[in-house]
Amino acid sequence: MGRSVPTAPPSQLRIVSESNRKRLRERLEAFMNKKGLRSTSQRRVIVDTFFKGTPHVTIEELLAEVRLRDKRIGYATVYRTLKLLAESGVAEEHRFGDGLSRYELADDDEHHDHLICESCGNITEFEEPRIEKLQLAIAEQYGFELTSHRHEMYGICSACREKQAKKAKPSRAN
Repeated sequence: MGRSVPTAPPSQLRIVSESNRKRLRERLEAFMNKKGLRSTSQRRVIVDTFFKGTPHVTIEELLAEVRLRDKRIGYATVYRTLKLLAESGVAEEHRFGDGLSRYELADDDEHHDHLICESCGNITEFEEPRIEKLQLAIAEQYGFELTSHRHEMYGICSACREKQAKKAKPSRAN
């Protein structure tokens, strides 16, 4: 089953299980302790906003949300915090061919893949057990131990195809 996730606006809330959110926060805390990093108030605002925000958020989108809570937070702080989240395994960084890095919470409980519309930029997440099963069978066939994968499919979504079809139809003038 697919779920359509627009790349904006960041004010839409992501549904994240409480247990996964807690586990990811513990992972981040352990990583920061290991690296000797402090949990500053600005970093906490960014992390809290990221955890509550939309999936596939860009640095600019997160910065706009964060500045609603603290106008003093700058681009570099958001950038460094997202890189920290990705390095710690709390967030995944994606590049969907539009030149932007997009981030979403890493989810140990659930895996999904992406359909990306090259016309409007809409990102649809989907889960398909047959694809997962086939990937495992292929890895096994080649004696390959699969540790992770990313599946991204690019094309034109149905809404954009409908718009293109309407533009292509000649209008009848009486």
